[in-house]
Parts: sequence; C-alpha cells; structure tokens
Amino acid sequence: MSTAKKEYKRITVKSLTEMKSRGEKISMLTAYDYTMAKIVDGAGIDVILVGDSASNVMAGHETTLPITLDQMIYHASSVIRAIERALVVVDLPFGSYQSDPKEALRSAIRIMKESGGHAVKLEGGKEVKDSVKRILHAGIPVMGHLGLTPQSIYKFGTYTVRAKEEAEAQKLKEDALMLEKAGCFALVLEKVPATLAREVAESLTIPVIGIGAGGGVDGQVLVTHDMLGMTHEFNPRFLRRYLDMYAEMTNAFKNYAADVKSQDFPNDEEQY
Repeated sequence: MSTAKKEYKRITVKSLTEMKSRGEKISMLTAYDYTMAKIVDGAGIDVILVGDSASNVMAGHETTLPITLDQMIYHASSVIRAIERALVVVDLPFGSYQSDPKEALRSAIRIMKESGGHAVKLEGGKEVKDSVKRILHAGIPVMGHLGLTPQSIYKFGTYTVRAKEEAEAQKLKEDALMLEKAGCFALVLEKVPATLAREVAESLTIPVIGIGAGGGVDGQVLVTHDMLGMTHEFNPRFLRRYLDMYAEMTNAFKNYAADVKSQDFPNDEEQY
C-alpha cells in the first residue's frame, strides 16, 4: 500500500530503496542531451537513464550495439550539466564489459570520472557476475537489467516478450537474486510477463523498475522520445504516449517554412 510521497532535494540510490519500502513508485525516463535533461529533471522525474538507446534515438542505428563508450560519455556529460535532483544512471555500451571484468571496471571508471554520472547499468545475469562484482568493489553503484536485453538482440533474434517459458523464467528469477546479492542497487526488467515481474519485485529488497513488465514492480521507465510521440513509428503495447510531438513539430516546421516563403517572418516587430 502506497504512503505519502517524500520530497527529496537529491535522489540517491538510498532514496530509491526508501521509496520501495514505503510503496512509493519510482519514475524513470531517458535523456541524452542538456536541454531535454533540464526539462525532465525539472519535472521531478526520479531517475534519468542515459541509455544506449541513444544509438537508435539520436543516431538512427537499427540496434543499440554501435554506440561507443566515448559517445556514451559525451551524452552523459551533457545530461549531468543539467541535473539538480535526479539520479543519473549511464548504460555501459555493448563490448565495454562483457568479455573481461577488468575492462568492465575501466569502462565504468571512465563513465564516472569523465561524465560525472552517478551509477552505471549493464545487461545480463550470471554471465556478467564477475564484471558486476569488480565494478561494485570499486565503489561504483550498479543497476542490473534482465528480461529483454537489447544488446543481445542478435542472440534472441526478436524483440518479443521474454521469460514466458518456465526454464527462462526460473533463470531470470535466479539472476535477479544473484544481482541483488552481488550488491546491485536496483534492477530493470524489460518486456517480461507481468506476473513474473511482480513475483521478482516482491522477492527482492532492491527496487525493480519495469518497461513492458506490468504494474506490479516498483517503478516504470520509458524512452522519453517515445512517450512524447516523437518516434511515431514505434508502437509497442507497453508504450503510453503523453503527447503527439511528431505532429506538433511537423506543423510548426511547416508553418515556419510557409511564413519565410511568404515573407511574413520576420515582421516589423521581429527585426532591429
């Protein structure tokens, strides 16, 4: 049962644990640049994810795989300069942590030192356990990510719901518990059955934040450009669009072009 919302001047990993214990849901959105981050933070969103989804949203790649560590640091640095309240979590990009725990630590340290981010997020369960532990031992907060893990899309071959079969569901539950025991401060569950997500959230003491994982988890995350309706081609069931920015922006651009062509812009009051 939820309780009264507590006001936080700054959100920390401890704040998220407190929210879960009180039954207060956690809000999380993505940002990749200063201007968007300033708006998201000012609206009171608890966590800002500098996601490797920047590969899709900002660069137009088909998957999250092409984005580099240097590019993630650039995006995270831009976001950090805008933040006054939110906790900023930065994705470790594909290839920066999977093969070698020492490389994972070097990648995480670069993100923390060069961007000023507050925590890192990485995908996977027991296969990345050693990397998670190495990063945590250095004092860097880690958020886990299970279910649909986009960096493994070529292994899955599809973006459909994960862990519908018992064997995969059992592995997910085991991996979630392992990540908590290893010291992760929170966990993202992406595109898994709502009943499974609720079970995982209720079994863990750390917050579980869902995307396409139902309402039984401790918080929700969406890609900001999706929920604003800027990426109008993307229509998964879990997405709620709060604006139709694609239409609004298109109309604005058309009106500007028409005003320039007709010499209506600039008018007498809009020049020196």
